[in-house]
Amino acid sequence: MFKKILIAEDMDFINSGIKSELLKLGIQQIANVQYCDEALLKLKRADLENNPFDLLISDLSFEANYHKQKITNGTELIKEARLLFPLLKIIVFSVEDKYFKIQSLFKKYQINGYVWKNRDGLRELKQAMLKIYDNKQLYISSQIASSISKSNAIEISDYDIFIIECLSKGYFQDQISQKLQEKQLLPTSISAIEKKLKFLKEHFNANNTTHLVSIAKDLGLI
Repeated sequence: MFKKILIAEDMDFINSGIKSELLKLGIQQIANVQYCDEALLKLKRADLENNPFDLLISDLSFEANYHKQKITNGTELIKEARLLFPLLKIIVFSVEDKYFKIQSLFKKYQINGYVWKNRDGLRELKQAMLKIYDNKQLYISSQIASSISKSNAIEISDYDIFIIECLSKGYFQDQISQKLQEKQLLPTSISAIEKKLKFLKEHFNANNTTHLVSIAKDLGLI
């Protein structure tokens, strides 16, 4: 079983609940933090001391307060943690159920598990840990697993995300076409870009391209 675990969660009672369940599994080295900046610092410090964490359990949403933070949400924390510690196991424990958000976490940041935070969440969290540790498999709560299956979800490709990133930088469609050519991403025609933007706006229920960029940022796609 995992020997050293870091919990990033800003709600005291949830932090305590997770810690209590981990103690039942015989895990003694448990650290919990309420801020993402502090979580990343703990990961770095433990690594420097040659006593790294085996597992990070993180929420996605952290409430803003008077403590100014560079990293303000769990997605950003996971992004940084995965970049610095590619072997670190990561489980998300969150109420978020948007399938494209969950897809992005698995695809872009290679999280190892996603546990939906509900009344059975703590029990499922233990199941996720056991499965990830013993079988080296990914875990996702059954209640939301169907939402990211290929039959029910539309895959958001790197091509789609690149177009949205270009929009966020203020590029016009002819400039996006040029950028696609430079990246050797096909298709590159303006008509193809228009068609793709129409699809993305409909898919995300966006009123316009600005709204589309805003939604993509909220979901952590860009």
